[in-house]
Amino acid sequence: MKVAADIMTTEVVTIDSLATILQATKVMKQQNIKTLIVDRASAHDAYGIITQTDISQAIANNKDPALIYVCEVMTKPCIVVNPNLSVEQIIKLFAQAKIRIAPVIKDQLLGVVSLTDIITKTNYSTPDRIKYISTTTLPELPSDRWREGEWEVADWEGELENWCSG
Repeated sequence: MKVAADIMTTEVVTIDSLATILQATKVMKQQNIKTLIVDRASAHDAYGIITQTDISQAIANNKDPALIYVCEVMTKPCIVVNPNLSVEQIIKLFAQAKIRIAPVIKDQLLGVVSLTDIITKTNYSTPDRIKYISTTTLPELPSDRWREGEWEVADWEGELENWCSG
């Protein structure tokens, strides 16, 4: 059974939280990537993550990319993966958290694992494995439900609390 350490990408591009989102976009374009890991301010601090989506939303809200810092739009702490987490558990985590990439951390940043890594470095893209994953019992997730003419909103934060660390 493969684990995160077996499939992760070890060449990780990081950025300082005080860089502007304009600088972040330049790094992303230069490196041909869609996500940057945000460096910790100290050894006891959590890692962050900034994606193209975070940057697009900031720009869509009329924020000037040259004046907005990464720390203003990043996610911190971000969901991280232990290097010994199985690929099956990573798939479940990604599905529950609705993410596509996460840093792999054990005391320090070791790499990142993404859906692309799962697809290209495992046999989960074969029809039998897809069937296996779709028939395994995933823990029930909270969801927003329509009830008697009003919405009942799920408590996602509480459900994902144990997955978050940094």
